[in-house]
Amino acid sequence: MSGFSRRLWAMMTKEAHQLRRDRMTFAMMFVMPIVQLVLFGFAINTDPKGLPAAILAYEHSTLSRSIISAIGNTGYFAFVQEPQSEAEADALLQRGDVQFVVTIPGNLTRNVMRGDVPGILIEADATDPATTGPALSAVNAAVSQTLARELTGVLNRHQAGTQAVEVRLHRRYNPEGITRFNVVPGLLGIILTMTMVMMTALAVTREYERGTMENLLAMPVKPLEVMAGKIAPYVIIGAMQVFVVLVAAKLLFGVPFVGSPAVFGVAVVIFLTVNLAIGFTFSTIARNQLQAVQMSFFFLMPAILLSGFAFPFRGMPGWAQVLGETMPATHFIRIIRGVMLKGASFPQVANEIAVLLFMLVIVVAVAISRYRVTLD
Repeated sequence: MSGFSRRLWAMMTKEAHQLRRDRMTFAMMFVMPIVQLVLFGFAINTDPKGLPAAILAYEHSTLSRSIISAIGNTGYFAFVQEPQSEAEADALLQRGDVQFVVTIPGNLTRNVMRGDVPGILIEADATDPATTGPALSAVNAAVSQTLARELTGVLNRHQAGTQAVEVRLHRRYNPEGITRFNVVPGLLGIILTMTMVMMTALAVTREYERGTMENLLAMPVKPLEVMAGKIAPYVIIGAMQVFVVLVAAKLLFGVPFVGSPAVFGVAVVIFLTVNLAIGFTFSTIARNQLQAVQMSFFFLMPAILLSGFAFPFRGMPGWAQVLGETMPATHFIRIIRGVMLKGASFPQVANEIAVLLFMLVIVVAVAISRYRVTLD
């Protein structure tokens, strides 16, 4: 073996041993592809089925029940609510409890028998056009087939497709189905997640690598105070990012903002703090900045894919939705889209804000417990 070969083999052996000791990098190379395969192969679904819907029926007849059953049989609608008034139905749609509200008018059967053309109203939460589009496309065919089956005998003359009963589609909050109205508010959550987690993930590991950790430990400060001092400047940076995104959303993309700025501001501050605390927690676990960055990547990928930003949240399987609910971005995106596009009030987003506060408490507790007060 020549001198070059021996030196090359020695360097390869050294690198292999170093990689074996660096478990985070090893996991990054093998676990990340598996996670990507699982998420893209099983969790991502661009044609969601079984979307929650409410039925507001002013007539309970054979024809109305057949039409409701036909809409449900498309597989896109799962009737989970039966509001008693239009106001109650509107509240369900605005809170995001349901994706659709189907309204069956009174005197439906009588109007059909008289030769009139009554209308069935389907209201959709169109803040995410990708979620509602396929479902709305399937309704007309289902209603037409039902009418062809039900209108027999003397009513046979009304079997001409949807002429006997008109299906009226009302896309709420985004009538034109403009994709950027859905993407830009969600992108705000993703931008804040990426930047805030990454920045504070390096907070403590940077002290170790620069040799300034000993000075920090010598200061008369408690772990909670260290954490607060580390993340406070980034809250201001995050607020500046939010301002830039909002200005661009309004001037460049024409995204509406119909809700309360106060509710928006409260949600932003809480979300910023949660992400900064998560990054700080990573920095207390990692041994160096490389590991901190790798841990951030492990967190960011499911946060992006399972939050409902890139793909319809309700189209994912149950286990993926459960995992997505653990991501702060999921709840923040719901709040931001609700406030900006629907004009949601504080009570309507209070549950999502409460979840973010609960996450903040948990993450802070973990970070404080993991913070090392010695160099060992």
